[in-house]
Amino acid sequence: MRILQIVPSISLIYGGPSQMVLGLSAALAAEGAEVTVLTTDSNGDTGQAPLDVPLDRPVIQNGYQIRYFRCSPFRRYKFSLDLLQWLVAHAQEFDLAHIHALFSPVSTAAATIARFKKLPYLLRPLGTLDPADLRKKKQIKRIYAALLERPNLAGAAAVHFTSDQEAKVSERFGITTRDLVMPLGVSLPELPTDPHQAHTQLNLPTDRPLILFMSRIDPKKGLDLLLPALQMLLAEGVEFHFVLAGGNPQDPAYEATVRSQIQASPLATCTTITGFVSGQLKAALLLSADIFVLPSYYENFGIAVAEAMAMGTPVVISDQVHICDEVRQAEAGWVSPCEVSALTQALREALKDEADRQYRGAQAKAYALQHYSWSAIAQQTLRAYQQILARSSFAG
Repeated sequence: MRILQIVPSISLIYGGPSQMVLGLSAALAAEGAEVTVLTTDSNGDTGQAPLDVPLDRPVIQNGYQIRYFRCSPFRRYKFSLDLLQWLVAHAQEFDLAHIHALFSPVSTAAATIARFKKLPYLLRPLGTLDPADLRKKKQIKRIYAALLERPNLAGAAAVHFTSDQEAKVSERFGITTRDLVMPLGVSLPELPTDPHQAHTQLNLPTDRPLILFMSRIDPKKGLDLLLPALQMLLAEGVEFHFVLAGGNPQDPAYEATVRSQIQASPLATCTTITGFVSGQLKAALLLSADIFVLPSYYENFGIAVAEAMAMGTPVVISDQVHICDEVRQAEAGWVSPCEVSALTQALREALKDEADRQYRGAQAKAYALQHYSWSAIAQQTLRAYQQILARSSFAG
């Protein structure tokens, strides 16, 4: 089976959802599929240099190949005319395309090309059909959807949602779609050689619980709920140390605002701000954390949550992180509404009982290793591809 994975960018700047294409591609290749990733060299739209990668030739890694194309014109929108021209010329060489992101011009155009070339394709919205996300630039998105995404949704062999909740809340613009719910997998970072690396490298205290936020610093992540909740706990005399790990090169002004708020508050004395972390330090922080917290206003899956679970760290998340039902059922942490008082109570409960945290951490790890392994997800994905191709063949 020859599969195309098409994604506007795989730069770390754009966060985990785009990066997951690489984990999926490697896992599919390990199961025997021939996988080609089409993407651009986009590396942000606020002055960063493009990715330093070979252009329009295969880059082999982990059993699959990536073809990068120059992001031009319309760099801000991760568009590539060269990528689309390549797709027009080579679409017939593949069995199926898996297209990641809606409301992104290169993905939109790729779906249109696939439709006209009669190449079966799946669409993965990456949360862009969530009503909360659609409220941003509402009028523009309504026009874009009517003209471009509505026919792409109608022509898709399936729409790939990563949780039941994402599928339940997503807008379809009046189209009846064939929905395919498959979670994302977890690619665990390399384990640190020193289990105390995070405490040593960042000079973290060892005499109080560690609360870790590790995600993109973005308004949707609920930091405006988390910081007041932590301050309320401090005022009650609850002891903890907070680590804010992450960055946002796309919105440095918001990141700076969050830093300033912390530094001007009582949290300044019990907070470590690390910026973006990766590799062994990322793994060390996840291992050292007593609680991982992500109170997002909307999150179609929550890759960071799944990573924390796989490392055995219990989670405190909002009920708008769409794997919240799985967290509840697995007893892998605590789920709260997007309200300061409710989040404060969830954190208060998590902090008061070390034995309960250890139990929920073990539950989280067991659930993640069973349900978020790339091998299992690749097998499920290939079965879905085969069913789509069988339907296409029958229809033909």
